[in-house]
Amino acid sequence: MRINKHKVFVSFYHQDDQDYKNYIDKNFGHLIINESVMNGEYDADNSDEYIKRLIREEKITNSSVIVVLVGRNTKKRKHVDWEIYAGLRESINGRAGLIGVYLPTIEDLPYKEDYIPGRLKDNVDSGYAKMYNWDIFIKRFSYIIDSAFDSRVNSNLVNNARKQMQRNK
Repeated sequence: MRINKHKVFVSFYHQDDQDYKNYIDKNFGHLIINESVMNGEYDADNSDEYIKRLIREEKITNSSVIVVLVGRNTKKRKHVDWEIYAGLRESINGRAGLIGVYLPTIEDLPYKEDYIPGRLKDNVDSGYAKMYNWDIFIKRFSYIIDSAFDSRVNSNLVNNARKQMQRNK
């Protein structure tokens, strides 16, 4: 079993899904190095380009795994798209592994795949990223994070060609 802590960035829609992020922090924070943006950490009055640069340089560049919490409105959020994009870019630390987690708010819906952010879906389709239901993710947290970290060797499967979102939908 690996004893190294991975640097994990959790991407999610703060307004809808903060409780799930808090659950991860409380129950698994000791297993990872949290690189996520904390609520209110960046001033929303700053320009989009400035916030995007800060998140990329201060958070995602250091991350080895990006976890996307997929709720009802996640795919509509430009910051989620930017965070996935930045994690998939080649950097000094390499690309981040990528996983998506269906939250309980959608995991039983008949067309839950329709809620996956486009860039995450591109990488699930290419075989670079994987999707998990919340209960499986929680039960196998360390294994899933390790697997996402290890998947970085498959960088030839990364699909980051989609145009970045310019506004929330």
